[in-house]
Amino acid sequence: MRRRQFVLGGLSAGLGAGALPALARAPAKTTARAAIPFGAAMRVDLLRDDPDYRRAVLEHCQVLVGEGGLKWIDLRPAADRFVFDHPDRLLAFADAHGMQMRGHTLAWYAGMPKWTEAITTKQAAERALYEHIDTVVGRYKGRIPSWDVVNEAISDNPAIDKPMRPSLWQDLLGTQHIDMAFRRTAAVDPKVQLVLNDFGFENPTGQCRAKRTAFLRLVKELKDRGTPLHAIGLQGHLPGEKEIDREGLSRFVSELHGMGLAILVTELDVIDDKLPPDPAIRDEIVASRAQAFLQAIGDVVRPEVVLTWGISDKFTWVPIWFSRKDGLPNRPLPLDANYQPKPLMRVIKAFTSAKA
Repeated sequence: MRRRQFVLGGLSAGLGAGALPALARAPAKTTARAAIPFGAAMRVDLLRDDPDYRRAVLEHCQVLVGEGGLKWIDLRPAADRFVFDHPDRLLAFADAHGMQMRGHTLAWYAGMPKWTEAITTKQAAERALYEHIDTVVGRYKGRIPSWDVVNEAISDNPAIDKPMRPSLWQDLLGTQHIDMAFRRTAAVDPKVQLVLNDFGFENPTGQCRAKRTAFLRLVKELKDRGTPLHAIGLQGHLPGEKEIDREGLSRFVSELHGMGLAILVTELDVIDDKLPPDPAIRDEIVASRAQAFLQAIGDVVRPEVVLTWGISDKFTWVPIWFSRKDGLPNRPLPLDANYQPKPLMRVIKAFTSAKA
């Protein structure tokens, strides 16, 4: 659970592929366009209330995604009520500054409002899912070019006979809910990029290898079924104390790309609770983990976008679940708490540059 239980809606209180319109073609704000757009997850009210936060976003980002706002718990306080204030504000900000906004997310195991506990039948689940996609995707049709349609479908520790994460959707509709969500989204907005987003693939552990295997099996099943799946979102919440399995990750990305799928890096940060206390040493380790992760992907294909889950260490989910035992502040993001670039930003800039 961890991050997912935190960002499922708690942040909302602080919020005020091919021929498709791929994010790689997002216009940069200057004439020096990056080969790969960079962006970050945003807290909408900070864009209004914190001038330094706003300046950092304007200086560094070409793509935005809401930390909250488009999750069920944020959008739907009641079954018959949608509240679009936060995503509308973020999209208006993006439009005003020549940026693109990604949609996150339409079907997820977490972040569900309490009223959904009354959904107990297959028919009711199908009706609720379709109504949600029709309303939300329909509202932003032609304005949000890329959606994380299904988020974190694979279990943290997938068994061969039980790889899927339990959820309202999985429990009532089975794996078919993924195909249903993708097909319905494509029907509402035929030009939108449809993304399957997940995490936990990058380390040389049995858990990561099992997750890669389960995820590939799911993707192959979806492709064989003709599901309109266009891209894979690799989140990249990297445990700082663990090496990156560059060979295993590259092979995984190669198999996905070989199925005709674009690759996006969607939620990059480095969890540093077990790294040395010295900030300079820690920052270099954080940067090296991200570099290895990005290079393992880049050795196969240039991702269409690189997004971090937050822009500054001043505002990050990490200490909620991974606070340091020595009491020092976490440093998982490209800018420090004073909005100054760190080695992680240097790595990202180098990777996304036209020369990389």
